[in-house]
Amino acid sequence: MKLFKKSTVLRSMSLMAVVLVTACSQPAKAPTAVEEKPNIVVIYLDDLGYGDLSCYGATELQTPNIDGLANNGVRFTNGYATSATCTPSRYGLLTGVYPWRNESARILPGSAPLIISTEQETLPKMLKRVGYQTAVVGKWHLGLGTGNVDWNAHISPGPNEVGFDESYILAATQDRVPTVYIDNGMVDNLDPNDPIEVSYQENFDGQPTGLDNPELCTMKWHHGHNNTIVNGIPRIGFMKGGESAKWVDTDMADHFLTIAQDYVKTHKDKPFFLYYALQQPHVPRTPNERFVGKSGMGPRGDAILEADWCIGEFVKTLEQEGLLENTLIVFSSDNGPVLNDGYYDDAVEKLGDHKPAGDLRGGKYSLFDAGTRVPFFTYWKGQIQPAVSDAMICQIDLLASLAKLVGAEEITTDSQNHLDVLLGKSDQGRESLIVEANTKTALRKGDWIMIPPYKGPAVAKEVNIELGNSSDYQLYNLKEDHSQLHNLAETNPEKLQEMKDTYAELRGDETSDIQQLELK
Repeated sequence: MKLFKKSTVLRSMSLMAVVLVTACSQPAKAPTAVEEKPNIVVIYLDDLGYGDLSCYGATELQTPNIDGLANNGVRFTNGYATSATCTPSRYGLLTGVYPWRNESARILPGSAPLIISTEQETLPKMLKRVGYQTAVVGKWHLGLGTGNVDWNAHISPGPNEVGFDESYILAATQDRVPTVYIDNGMVDNLDPNDPIEVSYQENFDGQPTGLDNPELCTMKWHHGHNNTIVNGIPRIGFMKGGESAKWVDTDMADHFLTIAQDYVKTHKDKPFFLYYALQQPHVPRTPNERFVGKSGMGPRGDAILEADWCIGEFVKTLEQEGLLENTLIVFSSDNGPVLNDGYYDDAVEKLGDHKPAGDLRGGKYSLFDAGTRVPFFTYWKGQIQPAVSDAMICQIDLLASLAKLVGAEEITTDSQNHLDVLLGKSDQGRESLIVEANTKTALRKGDWIMIPPYKGPAVAKEVNIELGNSSDYQLYNLKEDHSQLHNLAETNPEKLQEMKDTYAELRGDETSDIQQLELK
């Protein structure tokens, strides 16, 4: 398995350096102040719901490897992503800034330009300033380049220009083109005689699509997802060329795991930050044959079991390399769950008694709590004592909190220092939080959630998820009404006014750029 490459010119030098480091068995140097800082690993899943893990109450799925971390760390019952969709949540996690402040922080096509400014503070930049090595492995979906990307040349700006020393990513999602891995800005395994072309406007002559050529599809599309066919799976967007570079969907989890393991093994002599962004259980769900049928719930359940195994193997690597006691692990998901998200894959039909959102209302795309309240826990062997915390914590708080941990200064807008909460030393988390779903926002404050009035359908019919849209204000007490079944806006006008005032103070009155959900 190839390690990261900086460029074509540096590939041989990088590999030679790895060989030399591996071959030389010199006595370890005494650790410096920087080297005494803990490694930091953020494990980020994709569309994993609050109720998808056995440590969060699932009974139909068992996730022992994830549970082993969660039950021996601080497991949060009020842990939030910033958004109910992937791109904005990833933006918030890496920048510490609310995604609604950036009009480009929306679900992006695979050809979108980078939405993080190269001048902006980021989590990896902050950690680099105090001596950390930084890397991202897995899903990116924050845009690449400045528009009109040439996939056959070095792609910039990207992860490497916003703080990551090394990056091995897929540009967007598995269901979007280009269906290739990108290694430090270069498409991996690309044959220059078979250049890649990508368009999100029109197809290329002679290229079959899921819409026109269903007989070529091994996976049937439900809505959208009917453009270029790769590996029998119809995707979003059109692509031509790059045959040697195309990924094998069923090998993706293993591929990213190996890259992440190799990174740990070759960067263990100095503190590192690894953002390990798994693709499961996002569509198309294509678990390796080792996991097919293991859950009894179809590919979605199988993909969750596959992710659990990957995390177990990754943690084994940390332990084998003697790093587990000096590594802080943060685990979460980018948004809530969705079953049918564009393909017929039995996620609905074989669900059985499993509740991906637990007892929360809504799911991915939703302003209800299941859209943004997600599995969230921290683990640090020997440093964090097992606990369940009801403190409110958000992924945007990682920037300020980890800056405190490593003694760095951070410059950001919305991130709050809750290091003691993350380490289980305090239960005093956030007082308030603005959450977002497709540019629409709501306020969580204390035990209460207020959703302003929004136009649009109450339910996204394609995915069968309540969106939280209503012509009236909605007010829920989560302590007494975990499932948000009783709107108290009319019966508690004083609390409603308090929430409206706080919302106006934090969010402002600018709502002119509100969009309706459009699933493609």
